[in-house]
Amino acid sequence: MIKKFMRYIFAALGVVLGLGIGVFALSLNMFDLGENITTSSILIVTFFAVFTGIISFFISPLIIRLVHKAIEYTEVELSNIPPFQLVTGAFGLIIGLIIAYFISNIFRIFPIPIIGVILTVITYLFFAYLGINLATKKFTDVSKITEIFKKPQSKETENYGEFNPKILDTSVIIDGRISDIAKTGFVEGPIIIPEFVLKELRHIADSADSLKRTKGRRGLDILKDIQTQMDVEVRIVSIDFDDVEEVDIKLLKLAQKMHGSVVTNDFNLNKVANLHGVKVLNINELSNAVKPNAIPGEEMEVFVIKEGKENNQGVAYLDDGTMIVVEDGRKLIGKSLKVVVTSVLQTPAGRMIFAKPN
Repeated sequence: MIKKFMRYIFAALGVVLGLGIGVFALSLNMFDLGENITTSSILIVTFFAVFTGIISFFISPLIIRLVHKAIEYTEVELSNIPPFQLVTGAFGLIIGLIIAYFISNIFRIFPIPIIGVILTVITYLFFAYLGINLATKKFTDVSKITEIFKKPQSKETENYGEFNPKILDTSVIIDGRISDIAKTGFVEGPIIIPEFVLKELRHIADSADSLKRTKGRRGLDILKDIQTQMDVEVRIVSIDFDDVEEVDIKLLKLAQKMHGSVVTNDFNLNKVANLHGVKVLNINELSNAVKPNAIPGEEMEVFVIKEGKENNQGVAYLDDGTMIVVEDGRKLIGKSLKVVVTSVLQTPAGRMIFAKPN
């Protein structure tokens, strides 16, 4: 209903635009109106109005889609910007426009109006961009002014709250399981999202590779979901380490600075963090830990779906993805049967259960 209403609005705007074009064309004496000037003028203006109205009506869905995508993109970008940075950006924009206003008065001396208009527009755009850019880049320096009025904090209060902060890396955001864990309430805040991780995520979302682009956009959606729909504190921090290029090392330095933990599912980052003495919360390890235990002698019902690596072995899976290797199960592929657990093997990839038909 709203889309139809918007199409009619675009059509009406097209009619108004056509009327303006028709009147402008008549003022330029572009048409031979003949003896009946009034009738000819009305017909010309009506033609332009109807023509632009029809064009506007048919292209309105495309315009609406583009505007909708632009709004969604802007919403995602703004949600990733700290509130104080937005305020400083707006302040910089106002200062830039004020400067542009005074400078643009100089251009009124030009005798040709079109040159003055073009220079005025360029001036406004330049100083608006300059004001926003300078204000947002220096907003961390501006924010330090408020620290003058704060009491010195002890080492305990510098620890970002009673609970140690959980710093998310890019891989765990794209993975998505952190959102489900946060919904259960097992993760105590604050959850920290560094600006340099957001930057890396945006690069992935803008990648030319369709798979990477999908993962990046999914990660941004997950962040928005955590930020807006969950009862957990989320902070976006602008702390960066310009002397370090690698994002993983930046994460470890930030964790040391904030006395927090890095949340990841990257096996290599896990090992490096242990060397640096940084606590790591690995999502894969958590996933393996919450899988139900099986003990030798326990019975369970499984469905054998394929053959194993060794002779006569069959392979089945539990609902949580745990692999069950069934001895002499090759001939039972495609069948459901009861098995008895003989042993359980814990591997870096997860838990593996060995069983035999009951």
